[in-house]
Amino acid sequence: MHLSPHEQEKLLIYVAADIAAKRRLDPVEPVKLNYPEVVALISVHIMEGARRGKPVLDLAHEAARLFYPGELMEGVFEMVRDLQVEATFPDGSKLCSVRELVDPSLVPVPDPEADSASMAAGEQS
Repeated sequence: MHLSPHEQEKLLIYVAADIAAKRRLDPVEPVKLNYPEVVALISVHIMEGARRGKPVLDLAHEAARLFYPGELMEGVFEMVRDLQVEATFPDGSKLCSVRELVDPSLVPVPDPEADSASMAAGEQS
């Protein structure tokens, strides 16, 4: 089997992400992830989402919220800045950028009842 350098790089990223996922999800003793493992998991999340046709902005938004700081080695959460992943979407290759990681516990969860109440108030105006 002959792989181009680009294909070899993608394969290496997928292998690194697989190892990182196993370490992260180990039921007995989860391991805190280092920088290369985090980059590999983010890259695979974006590449797989692209294959499924998800929009670039949605993938960047999701990828920024994949990790809680406690899952990563000290300083890694802050180290991930301006990560760019080239992924193949149904309409061609695009660059997906993750500016910085966001702690998912700090992101407000939308309240469907509040949204429907505000929509109802808007309809009455």
